[in-house]
Amino acid sequence: MSAVVVLMLAACGQQHQQQPGEELKLPFGSAEELPEKLAADGTTIVVGDPDAKVSVRVYEDPRCPYCQEFETTGGGPSLREAMLDRQARAEYTLASFLDDRHGSGSKNAVNALRAALEEGKFVEFHEVLYAKAPEESVDGFSTGYLLELADDVEGLRGPRFDKAVTSMKYRAFVTASEKAYERAGGAEDPEGPGTPTVEVNDKRIPQEYAALYYERATFAQLLQKIHTRPWEWEQTEL
Repeated sequence: MSAVVVLMLAACGQQHQQQPGEELKLPFGSAEELPEKLAADGTTIVVGDPDAKVSVRVYEDPRCPYCQEFETTGGGPSLREAMLDRQARAEYTLASFLDDRHGSGSKNAVNALRAALEEGKFVEFHEVLYAKAPEESVDGFSTGYLLELADDVEGLRGPRFDKAVTSMKYRAFVTASEKAYERAGGAEDPEGPGTPTVEVNDKRIPQEYAALYYERATFAQLLQKIHTRPWEWEQTEL
């Protein structure tokens, strides 16, 4: 039995109790209300309550089909629910290494996501982008298709956003974000940790537990247990 599963079973039935003097915050009413910003490092996009007890860093490439699975039917929806409940915040590092094989779709998409952040629409556009991602081999994230996807996000399209997408305004961000992804691989994986890769409270979930990424209910349970008993996660060896 994996250490991750042991943690979840050990914490079953534990509920968070409000402490004296602890501020009671109501859940966010919708994804549109989630705070979003560019972190001080210039590459991490942070979404959710900055005071949330659980931080979930996600390394992903827009063209990665496994990232699409994570974001649409796996742990991604559970992460969004935890963000709405103020239990977790997400920290996204966006890679574009899949373009090294052919095409420019990942770079185009990361640039567009950064442009959406500038408009306060990253969360909504991120969800639409993965819901309608083309096959990796197609390299379908053209600027025209990205603008078409942006039509699905109320209030996103406009001269500033459209120009940022078509001109690759955030090219420097795309490059810096890819380099941040590569650094995260360390000496053992200089090309990056792989996508998707998830870290919870700065602890990386190893690839041998990667099936957890694609099990929505299990991922939700893990986040809940870490929120309730974070010290156990800190002491868990993966």
